[in-house]
Amino acid sequence: MASLAMILIFCVSVAETSIAQTIKHNVASSTPVLTPIDHPYSSLRIPALVVTGKGTLLAFAAGRIDSGSDWADMDLVMRRSEDGGNNWEPLQIVAKSSGNMPVDNPTPIIGQNGIVHLIYQRDYSRAYYTQSKDDGKTWSKPSDITSTFDEFKDEYNWKVLAPGPGHSIQLQNGRLIVPVWLADSDVLTPHRSHRPSRIATIYSDDMGETWKRGALIPDVQGFKNPSETMAVQLDDGRVMLNIRNESEERKRGVSYSKNGITNWTPPTYIDDLFEPICMGSIIRVDQPEGKSYLIFVNPDSEQIPKHPRKNLTVKLSSDGGKTWPVSKILEEGVAGYSDLAVGLDGIIYCLYETRTDKQKGLALHLSQFNIQELIDQL
Repeated sequence: MASLAMILIFCVSVAETSIAQTIKHNVASSTPVLTPIDHPYSSLRIPALVVTGKGTLLAFAAGRIDSGSDWADMDLVMRRSEDGGNNWEPLQIVAKSSGNMPVDNPTPIIGQNGIVHLIYQRDYSRAYYTQSKDDGKTWSKPSDITSTFDEFKDEYNWKVLAPGPGHSIQLQNGRLIVPVWLADSDVLTPHRSHRPSRIATIYSDDMGETWKRGALIPDVQGFKNPSETMAVQLDDGRVMLNIRNESEERKRGVSYSKNGITNWTPPTYIDDLFEPICMGSIIRVDQPEGKSYLIFVNPDSEQIPKHPRKNLTVKLSSDGGKTWPVSKILEEGVAGYSDLAVGLDGIIYCLYETRTDKQKGLALHLSQFNIQELIDQL
């Protein structure tokens, strides 16, 4: 296996090629986007990635100031690229730290009329919504939507709330869907623990003006501590949740709903998707001929002792997520959280956590590849 340093040297050289060359030669590339070396943060974590209707890449992250801890002081930051990730504008602080509380879990949605919606949390106790109408250049004054989460308390007395993280979706009928997780913490000091936990969705039917709670996903014996979750709408209109969990099966969980908010099916496992206990990403890719595919990515360390966050692997499904017969490794070395987006030209982008030999904290790199090279392996 090649060393991480060798992989990074190769990735940098590939990144110097144009997008057209990447498509022509069907070669994945990778380049740094947010790093502790270039920005005043000890660690850049929790990626979220979307492509706007104009083709602009928006890369979000938690800029952790004092340490890489979930409870570190941090800013919610973003960078924009208007040329497919070749060049990036200066870092923008979307939500600034206040009172030494974490500002985290960026969950963006590309909506109709060019609006970019964004939900995030502060201190794992309050949730906020903001939007951009100019392709991510500026953002509206955040509105506090914690009351939506409070609606869960009669049924589940949470001590921790969090959306996403990673991109979320707008359904074909216009509904905005955001998976969320809640923890009725069994440890309260020095910080509230993220366990035990439940998951659900919140939604908006008026383009983000108001938000409502959906149903909690059924609590199934053995399906332990579901948390960071991502939604995708299938060809038949159903919404499928792809769920991080801590169950002994070490497989990703799934649950289905016809409307994305109620009557969720009891979670089951997908045998082809290993669970290293880490956030993963899933996205639907529609092809011009009418066929659609699902792409999933996470650290597939099933064959590595102790299952570290390494071996970031994308997988392809042509049957709505039932089976995942094709895979491609994006990063053999350190690789944690990741998020997927599809460019207007069909190129697939993956923003993911990694670490170089020269830095202590995590950085976010961008990989890109052509879906056709996966389809050709079916």
